Amino acid sequence: MSAETTTTERPTYILTRAEVRAVTRVSPSFVRVTFGGDELFEFGTPGEVFDSRVKLVFPPASGVLPDLDRSSDSWWQAFLAVPEDERGSMRTYSVRELRLDADGGTEVDIDFVLHLEPGLTGPASLWASRAAVGQELYLVGPRRGVDVDAHGGAEYAPGTADSVVLAGDETAAPAIARILEDAPRDLRGVAFIEVPSPADILRIEAPAGVEVHWLPRDAGEPHGLRLIPAVLGYLGDADATDAISVTDIDSEDLLWETPEYSGLGEDLAPRTAPAERYFWIAGESGVVTTLRRHLVKDLGIDRGQVAFMGYWRRGVAMRG
Repeated sequence: MSAETTTTERPTYILTRAEVRAVTRVSPSFVRVTFGGDELFEFGTPGEVFDSRVKLVFPPASGVLPDLDRSSDSWWQAFLAVPEDERGSMRTYSVRELRLDADGGTEVDIDFVLHLEPGLTGPASLWASRAAVGQELYLVGPRRGVDVDAHGGAEYAPGTADSVVLAGDETAAPAIARILEDAPRDLRGVAFIEVPSPADILRIEAPAGVEVHWLPRDAGEPHGLRLIPAVLGYLGDADATDAISVTDIDSEDLLWETPEYSGLGEDLAPRTAPAERYFWIAGESGVVTTLRRHLVKDLGIDRGQVAFMGYWRRGVAMRG
């Protein structure tokens, strides 16, 4: 994420020091951390957050955050200049809720998925499992009142589509929840959310016209073996649900495809007519890639109707 400036010379993204205000274990696999602090007064824009993403900088092993100049628009270069073992770890998360508190300050809720099994725990999950009120980290996000391009904030863009299909695993659950709670109350469609267990089914204030299907996995079951058949079955591709195997990816690159952007370098034709249905699919990149293949190649769904986003990749520790 770069610190580009707008024509008003105000940095598009800001680096803020945030304090943990509350920690809530909302289910066995999710912990919600509420951040606040004086530096968040320009952080993000309360209202329609949808699937907005922010960066979090977790302290290094020493527990001490590097001292960075948050008033400068060159904070990214300053961050990279810090020795790697002192700068901490940066990870990307969706905003579960962004609101103004009773005193007019800004609070940000982030829902963390707790991957605590040996070999699966990363710095973000480990930090979240031990988070306590008063701890601090850095939040990087859009500056309030400054336009950002689609790749720095929200990707959800249904346009004038009559209905939506939202699908993802537990890493996409906070974004799907926020999308549905920010969506117009007359929105129609369906959401499929795969989670580790039935106890991870969370309440979402979805529009009445959107069916929300939670898909708990059996213990030890791979990601996607519930989600892929559910989505394809809903779309009428019954043959494809009989023998589902999750596609692996041959590189560490994550799939990222939206109606306006192609991480694969594809030429995107302009939309010639309003889409009847909009698809938003996110989560483990192999699962997302498998769904992409079936939707675009097998079902012939127009690429201009779909956002495919690999949030993480099985077996690879993500770095950003």
